[in-house]
Amino acid sequence: MVSPATPSAAAAGCWHCRRHLALPMSLLVPSCLALLLAEAAGIPTTLDGPFPPATRAFDRALRQGSDDVPLTDPRLAPRARPPAPEQIALAASADAGSLWVSWVTGRAQVGSDLTPLDPAAVRSEVWYGERSAAAAASYPRVATGSAEVYSQLYPYPGLLNYTSGAIHHVRLRGLCPATRYYYRCGDSSLSGGLSDERSFTTLPATGAGSYPRRVAVVGDLGLTGNSTATVDHLAQNDPSLVLMVGDMTYANQYRTTGGKGVPCFSCSFPDAPIRESYQPRWDGWGRFMEPITSKIPLMVIEGNHEIEPQGHGGEVTFASYLARFAVPSEESGSNTKFYYSFNAGGIHFIMLGAYVDYNRTGAQYSWLDKDLQRVDRRVTPWVVAAWHSPWYNSYSSHYQEFECMRQEMEDLLYRHRVDIVFSGHVHAYERMNRVFNYTLDPCGPLYITIGDGGNIEKIDIDHADDPGKCPSPGDNHPEFGGVCHLNFTSGPAKGKFCWDRQPEWSAYRESSFGHGILEVVNSTYALWTWHRNQDAYGENSLGDQIYIVRQPDKCLLQSTIPLEDALL
Repeated sequence: MVSPATPSAAAAGCWHCRRHLALPMSLLVPSCLALLLAEAAGIPTTLDGPFPPATRAFDRALRQGSDDVPLTDPRLAPRARPPAPEQIALAASADAGSLWVSWVTGRAQVGSDLTPLDPAAVRSEVWYGERSAAAAASYPRVATGSAEVYSQLYPYPGLLNYTSGAIHHVRLRGLCPATRYYYRCGDSSLSGGLSDERSFTTLPATGAGSYPRRVAVVGDLGLTGNSTATVDHLAQNDPSLVLMVGDMTYANQYRTTGGKGVPCFSCSFPDAPIRESYQPRWDGWGRFMEPITSKIPLMVIEGNHEIEPQGHGGEVTFASYLARFAVPSEESGSNTKFYYSFNAGGIHFIMLGAYVDYNRTGAQYSWLDKDLQRVDRRVTPWVVAAWHSPWYNSYSSHYQEFECMRQEMEDLLYRHRVDIVFSGHVHAYERMNRVFNYTLDPCGPLYITIGDGGNIEKIDIDHADDPGKCPSPGDNHPEFGGVCHLNFTSGPAKGKFCWDRQPEWSAYRESSFGHGILEVVNSTYALWTWHRNQDAYGENSLGDQIYIVRQPDKCLLQSTIPLEDALL
């Protein structure tokens, strides 16, 4: 855990807190209470920053990676017999009054000549209520939705095709916030067509006085032995919401014939006519995640491993991602699953797409601008953004890869005072100092890279500032968008493509698998904890912990300037 470099600056600026120490705990000013608790626990706050850059070296006693779990593992193998639902998953809607329920029925098929299932052959129903019920008819409410089937088709000799089971999506409406509901999903007209009873608790109502208990954040998860350790550890921390910042299954580390997954597809299969995917890995992943996703909303955003090109020349992409996940795209006005937003209590979450147009003249930028303008910080004080590929990254892997996206969108997020940004893509952990345009700025977002979920491509351990590890400007081309690599124009790295030491905007970095937990305390304080997988075996062991502090009185919202002026 990183310790503050100096005595608490927050304490010096909030001396009046100590005058209230004699008061009952319930009467303390909330922000002062959070500060006093932080000081008592020895936890630094962002007010103590910027912090001197720190690196914890990779622990060579740990494995850098592990193999994928086989589909024959009981956690991945089919457990439900058709027409019973499987792969049940929840997703938040625009607010706490509604929720998405998704599941799969029928069997997927792999082969050459396939006949897709009829998605309308099985109903999409969710029976639910605030009390447990022995039968569907005993629930007071039922909601219906729709189903779809997707296929992965390759016009290349020797490659096998895939067609999915029926994927159902039902939106529940009129829910009470912060309330436990019991439900069964499936088709009540078919024998064995309904799931066993499950339950979930809705998110708190939108408003500054209520927040999700814990928000888990994980990226680049995959389905290896390390991935299962991450998920087990995450479940122990009992979150009420999970953010998945891209690269879910790594099904595209396989040939279509299955076999064994590999860390590098192009290295192992240089003669493959296209970047193949083995879609049954998606089904195994859905079954493995079901114990969590059937009771806790999982909010996803696409990564590069979800591209999964198919057809002639790869003209069809993201078929599995678009079919399998329900997200509040229509509710948030984006009308696309590639980017969207939602509220969870006093937090406004924005999920952005790094693999669709992000230019200032494009639809995503226009939607983001309008979405940010609609945010009322009196109602949702916290604004948290997430996308797959990091803008700030001091590792060699993916170094400056999405510099174009940063140049297009960073100013918009800064002007609207986005508080925290989560990304993955780099298979390691890194927390930045508050930064804007590569300059330390107390009003910039706190960027955190959390792409260390445990996937088959192994952990990243090389830093761009290590001797001989600076990538060439010709390296790290993104799978979408242009190349905007640059040399720094100011500061200690002026004129250079890489720093010769850890950059000043990088506060802490470590190469270990794990996940993060965000606990918002009030409208200005939130506790961020990075849990390494090995910490599950040590008492009071943490990878990184800090209180993130908003300063709305100092970091004022900036008025939005016209788009034509922003382009000058």
